[in-house]
Amino acid sequence: MATFSKKMMGKEVGDADTYAAPHKMNGKALVMSENPGKSSSISSLNTMKMSVGVINNGVTETKTTGIVTRGNGAATKGTIARGPMA
Repeated sequence: MATFSKKMMGKEVGDADTYAAPHKMNGKALVMSENPGKSSSISSLNTMKMSVGVINNGVTETKTTGIVTRGNGAATKGTIARGPMA
């Protein structure tokens, strides 16, 4: 008779697939894929962002807006904050 319990010092140890199938934290089944997290259009030349020398493809203009930060002391550069600030 096979036993699945592998208790050591009062705690269950062993392979997790013995107790539950792979799943996400919301309880739904986990879907396996060949290339997780990557879209299928990543290898397309239209969506690829590349640069050769000073020639850039798809680069937007330099961001010049932002807010002036406080507490910079005698700083003359780097006093503007740009980007998401929560």
